[in-house]
Amino acid sequence: MVLALGISGIASTPARAAGTCSGHFVNPITDVCWSCLFPLSVGGLPVWPGSRPDTNNPDLPVCACGTPIPRIGISIGFWEPIRLADVTMKPWCFVNLGGINIAPALKIGQKQFTHSSQKGGNNQNTGGWNIHWYMYPLISWLQMVVDFACLEVSSGMDIAYITELDPLWQDSELTTIINPEAAIFANPIAVAACAADCAAATARLPTDPLFWCAGCQGTMYPLNGNVAAQWGHVQGSRLALSRFMLKLHREGILWGSVGGSGLCGYYPMPIMRKSQYRLQLTNPIPGTAGLDACPPIGAATTVSQVAKVVPAIGEDMGYLVWRKRNCCAL
Repeated sequence: MVLALGISGIASTPARAAGTCSGHFVNPITDVCWSCLFPLSVGGLPVWPGSRPDTNNPDLPVCACGTPIPRIGISIGFWEPIRLADVTMKPWCFVNLGGINIAPALKIGQKQFTHSSQKGGNNQNTGGWNIHWYMYPLISWLQMVVDFACLEVSSGMDIAYITELDPLWQDSELTTIINPEAAIFANPIAVAACAADCAAATARLPTDPLFWCAGCQGTMYPLNGNVAAQWGHVQGSRLALSRFMLKLHREGILWGSVGGSGLCGYYPMPIMRKSQYRLQLTNPIPGTAGLDACPPIGAATTVSQVAKVVPAIGEDMGYLVWRKRNCCAL
């Protein structure tokens, strides 16, 4: 299920917000952290170990499924790049499409623009982010790793969701329709618990039971791009993207793919397991090397945000979303 996009009447126009839209097309060879594909496991045994932490895998190497095709196969686990995401404070700025601005005639989705050099005022340390979500099943295109039954399949790169067109993303009051539980976690005790999630995500993997936390980035609520506590473009954009992904899970657009439940196919996951994902920076500076190249949701950005933003000409962020996949392969 994706958001239908009407492209009639849309033209390439200059950005209304301050600043110029920037970005570059993602090179699938040089801009992708291919070591983020690992570990690769068979059952509970890592046959191709990696330097990054992994989720738990089913213990038995043999599996059986009745859907989508009846089969007896081998239980494998790997990390797969599935989506690209523009995360920008400049409405209609398509970062991963080369930094072009494609704006409709209607003035919709016009969040505030917050520059990192602003001092004082209501915009200091806040952000209003929009996200563009692309289908990007890279491994399927390159026909790598395993048979088609285990891969994200798409005919090509396509824009699947634009938050400028989503009223729930633009208004925090409307957002409560899909996250009424936010009121329960709007207290100091719940927020303080996110410190534990921050430590866990930085050391290894985020704490999935603390679903209201985005680790070191802050809290998951509200499920939109209005970030009230922002201390950098990397932190703010990662928080907005994490909220967006939780929103897609809540709406039934993203599903679960990990553990024994994922061996035979995807399954509903209205409360996102954060440990299922890794987020790799593609714009403005691709993160392709080092342990912090594709950190989990909520990991500290103290190191990963260094030299990743270019003032004025490189403040629009792009990410490649990696998802853990457990599958019964033929």
